Amino acid sequence: MSLVGTYHLKYYIHASHAIRWENGEGEEHAHSWEIAVEFRSTNENMIVFDKIESSLDDLFKAYSGKFLNTVEPFTTIDPTLENITKFFFTLVEKQILPMHAQLNKIELGESPMRFYYVTRDDMSGE
Repeated sequence: MSLVGTYHLKYYIHASHAIRWENGEGEEHAHSWEIAVEFRSTNENMIVFDKIESSLDDLFKAYSGKFLNTVEPFTTIDPTLENITKFFFTLVEKQILPMHAQLNKIELGESPMRFYYVTRDDMSGE
C-alpha cells in the first residue's frame, strides 16, 4: 500500500456577485466565501507552509470586498459558484507550482451548506 499525504489550507473572503440571467442581471448579494485548497509536494519533501499560505492569502485578498462582476474575468464570464471555483483553481495552481506544490482540489463555499469542488483529473500531474 502506498500512502500519499496532502496539505489543506483554508481562507475566507467577503465579496459580492450577481448572476446574469437570460433576461438581465440578478440582484447583487454578498457572501462570506470559504475557500479550501488541498495540495501535495511535487518533490517528496515537506512543504514550508508559511510561503504558500502567505502567497495564497495575498492572492485571495485581491478579491475580498469586491463586486466580482467588475473583476476580470467575471466582467465577461458569469460569476457563478462553479465558474469562480474553476477560476480560483487555475490561479492557485499557477501560484503554488513554483513552490514545489501541486494543487489536487479546491472547494469554494458560498454558504455553510453550499459548496463546489474542482479536482485534478490526472492526479499524477502529468
